Order: sequence, then C-alpha cells, then structure tokens
Amino acid sequence: MPTPEYVLKLREKVGHEMLWLTTAAGVVLDQGGRVLLGRRADNGAWALPGGIIDPAEHPADAAVREIFEETGVIAEPELLTEISVCEPIRYRNGDLVQYLEFAFRCRAAGGEARVADSESVEVGWFAPAELPPVSAAVHARITRALSSSEKASFTFSGIAAVLGPGAAAELRR
Repeated sequence: MPTPEYVLKLREKVGHEMLWLTTAAGVVLDQGGRVLLGRRADNGAWALPGGIIDPAEHPADAAVREIFEETGVIAEPELLTEISVCEPIRYRNGDLVQYLEFAFRCRAAGGEARVADSESVEVGWFAPAELPPVSAAVHARITRALSSSEKASFTFSGIAAVLGPGAAAELRR
C-alpha cells in the first residue's frame, strides 16, 4: 500500500520536515517455524511485513492488516515482542521520518504467501538458520520473537537520563 492519505496531507503542511509516526510489524511463523519475509521494492532489502499504523488503529490490528496487504498471509498475533524507536530516516524524496515501532510474534493462520501489493517484489518463508541477508535490526527482531521469553523487549535510558540526576539520587536514599 502506498503512503497513507493522512501522511500525504501532513506532508502538504510540513514539507520534508521530521514526522514522528508509528509502525507495526510481524515476525510471522508457519507451522514449520519458518519466518515470512518480503523483499522491498524501494531498496531491495529483505524485511518483515509491516507498516504505518492508521489513526485510531490498534498496533496489533495494523500488523495483521499490513501482513495481509503485503503478503496475502492471514496472521494471528501471539505476543508483543518489541517496542522500539528507529534512527531518523531520510527518504529519496527528502522526507524525514522517525518511527515508534511495535513488533509482534505472529502465527500464520491462513492465506498463501505471495506478492500482494507494490511494496514488495518477492515474498517467502525462510528457516531461521537460512535467512537471506537482513539488517541487524530485523535479525535482532526475529531472534527476540523466536526466543522463549514471554516479555516484550524495550529500551530504557535510565532514571537519571529521563528524570535527571536528582531523581537518581532519590533512589539511592
């Protein structure tokens, strides 16, 4: 799916300035434990299916919608595995964006893996030990989803960084 209409309307107002958006993605596993990936049309990189969360849309709903729109696979979320913030991204057209990212471990519940929109040029299932080249962030996201942990991963900068040194001193009392 192309850029959502509401983002295009925001871009009319702010031009190429930084936009803070939210995304949802899924580490979708089939019955054999293989991971669903799509090769992106814009840069050729293998990635997890996912995309921008629409206004008022729940992150898990967005992940399921995006997975289906991009791959034709019906996925059922099982576990929130990560909440993270990516580095700022400047797209070829000059748009600057930074994403708050939600990642879910999902179970393939139906459909058939195929290129289902213009965002991907290839879709496939891969054994975790035989993944195509993926970014470090995608690899880490897959590793977390495959772990037996039942806790979401998140980054926390620490009490002192968030609330200041005085708050950290309070904790030592």
